[in-house]
Amino acid sequence: MVESTESESEAMGGAGGATAVEKPKGPRRVGVLLVVAVLAFLIDLASKLLVVAKLENHAAIKVIGDVVTFQVIRNSGAAFGMGQALTVVFTMIASAVIVVIWRIARRLYSLPWAIALGLLLGGALGNLTDRLFRAPGVFRGHVVDFISVQHFAVFNLADSAIVCGGILVVLLSFRGSNPDGTVHQQPEKGAK
Repeated sequence: MVESTESESEAMGGAGGATAVEKPKGPRRVGVLLVVAVLAFLIDLASKLLVVAKLENHAAIKVIGDVVTFQVIRNSGAAFGMGQALTVVFTMIASAVIVVIWRIARRLYSLPWAIALGLLLGGALGNLTDRLFRAPGVFRGHVVDFISVQHFAVFNLADSAIVCGGILVVLLSFRGSNPDGTVHQQPEKGAK
């Protein structure tokens, strides 16, 4: 059995039209994904339980002057309060995201991708939990948002996990990193 090294694959310039230059290496990273997802979910859940118990129906708490405050807002829409009438649609989208991440996890060998997908999964589960179990009812529940940034938005820690995970996915994609641990390279000019 002959294996080519990464430098040999690069020297071939993606011969045969293939652009992946290395095979997955090391152990699958599903455990990392699950640990990150569970931590993100539990931190989000605990923060929501705390702010609902201590802040709901109370005045906002100033964290950094008037720039950042904690106040409980029940959000039936998506980010920035958009789509107020589409709660069921957002529930279905969050469910689909969870299924897609789980399918990707079967071939996950990249540690950075495991962290990114774990953040996305934990955040999606956090907001999906609100949609399923909070008033006014199943699939129509309002998400608890509480971090208010002046002239921006009110959000929660699940939203933060989703945004951070999304940014990591974009950065990893731009770097050519794949969830299976391979690196995607652009074919050399002139190569077919």
